[in-house]
Amino acid sequence: MSRKKGDIAENKACVYLFENGYEIVDRNIYSRFGEIDIIASKDEVLHFVEVKSGESYELAIQNITPSKLSKLIKTANIYMKKNGYNGDYSFDAVAVLPQTIEVIENITI
Repeated sequence: MSRKKGDIAENKACVYLFENGYEIVDRNIYSRFGEIDIIASKDEVLHFVEVKSGESYELAIQNITPSKLSKLIKTANIYMKKNGYNGDYSFDAVAVLPQTIEVIENITI
């Protein structure tokens, strides 16, 4: 996916999350391990969100590999330690599709 396409998907995901009660805390957080697309908060839970887009749900989600999830978790751990956060958290995905957007909470592989 091109960076421009990725930025468009991330912006759509942020709008969707905001409209559904999430507060956008941060975006595009980098560590030596990887990147977190969106960090959002809802109901006192911090959500570390990976955004994927595609023509179908399956095409979008299949790009969340074990390696990608591992990088997300490592970067989230660094973020939480750096910011002194010790509350509840979740690793989520947002699939940005042509006709809809879906949030998948607590992703695991």
